[in-house]
Amino acid sequence: MYKRYLFFLATLFFISQLLNAADLKLPSVLGNHMVLQQQSSAAVWGWAEAGATVSVKASWLGTAGLTTANNDGKWKISLLTPKAGGPYEIIISADTTFILEDVMIGEVWVCSGQSNMEMPVKGYRSQPIAGSTDCIAHGSNKNIRLFTVKRQISPVPLDDCEGSWSVSTPADVADFSAVGYFFGRYIQGILGIPVGLIHSSWGGTKVEAWTDEATLHKDFKEIDLAELKTGKIHQNSPTALFNGMVNPILNYGIRGVIWYQGESNRKTPELYARLFPAMIRDWRGRWNQGEFPFYFVQIAPYKYDSVVNSAFLREAQLKSMLNTPNTGMAVTMDIGDYDCIHPADKIPVGKRLAYWALAKTYGIKGIPYCGPVFKEMNVEGGKATLTFDFAESGFTSFEKPLDGFTVAGADKIFHPALATIKKNNLIVWCDEVESPIAVRYCWENYTVGTLFNTAGLPASSFRTDNWDE
Repeated sequence: MYKRYLFFLATLFFISQLLNAADLKLPSVLGNHMVLQQQSSAAVWGWAEAGATVSVKASWLGTAGLTTANNDGKWKISLLTPKAGGPYEIIISADTTFILEDVMIGEVWVCSGQSNMEMPVKGYRSQPIAGSTDCIAHGSNKNIRLFTVKRQISPVPLDDCEGSWSVSTPADVADFSAVGYFFGRYIQGILGIPVGLIHSSWGGTKVEAWTDEATLHKDFKEIDLAELKTGKIHQNSPTALFNGMVNPILNYGIRGVIWYQGESNRKTPELYARLFPAMIRDWRGRWNQGEFPFYFVQIAPYKYDSVVNSAFLREAQLKSMLNTPNTGMAVTMDIGDYDCIHPADKIPVGKRLAYWALAKTYGIKGIPYCGPVFKEMNVEGGKATLTFDFAESGFTSFEKPLDGFTVAGADKIFHPALATIKKNNLIVWCDEVESPIAVRYCWENYTVGTLFNTAGLPASSFRTDNWDE
């Protein structure tokens, strides 16, 4: 009987220790092997017993920081981070202690969107990633750290998500976002400092699912939010993914965001032209880090069978770049796939996003980062002369015909057109159209871009008119 009593006491003690340990909790995004944003005020936060004193000691700082858990048990403290380096250690104590080891200081980027961002380096079933095996084999890099937010929907904002940080290895690289990894690997190689990538995406999803409820309620009355009240939601319910996969990481200090999404919104380009910039503004406001860089990918050409031409969605993305501060767009007009909505050429996509970051965010002079952007048109003698930004040294088609151009006159009927390069301008004409008033380039669902600047960066599809279809 006495032995049973001792066993009972020991069991109670063990349970009490577990309960005490549960008083101090960290979100999953704070853990071993993480990267904190360099030279910033990086938040460390979590939960503890209400009123508990929490101590946070970072090995790069001389003294520990103290804070108190509020009535809801929430606490947060900011750590001033040094220049990139590590590894470091963070000790977090209340009734119990957590020791976060192998913490690096460097550059942190969020990678988000739908399936073309979610697509892993190893590819999807029967849908490969070009060069994946070589990239996976070279995947070991202690200065690249990876975190994937597990898929999660919610009708209300959540405080935590599932996931864990890992040091880049071939196995981890194989399962990580291809676009995210290729972007991170490129900037890490150029900058020579640690890079942390937080991947949060879900295939087949719309931009409204990634947007906060308050923004939708205020400015987008056409979007029905009734599902949130019933709790019967899915991955495309408005704000469901923001609540489940973005809100949990909003405290985490970042440098910026890369984004690849839009295919699921192609039937409503007018709405997307307003909603996507609103989402960017919303994320920036929620992160409370100012107008951080937001670089995104223009959807690639594909044989969409819908009535709505996906060129209008590409146009909405182009306008978003031109009208939203500190954004940039990686154009994919040359690397689409007629039969597959998930093009295999993801390495150029990651690099084109990286060019924007290296040139605009990190201020490395001399790196080209944007393809030609249509500026204005003048018509004389039956020919249209087009001028562009980001083509200071002119154009090239890499010795291929300049295809994909059409022109229209007052009847608004478009005809295939010829094009030629003349110095830093583009001359477009069609013998069937004596007085052209509109030019379009690659204005189809699937097409292959042929117009590049001399840096090898492709031009977006564009049109000089604003006619309704």
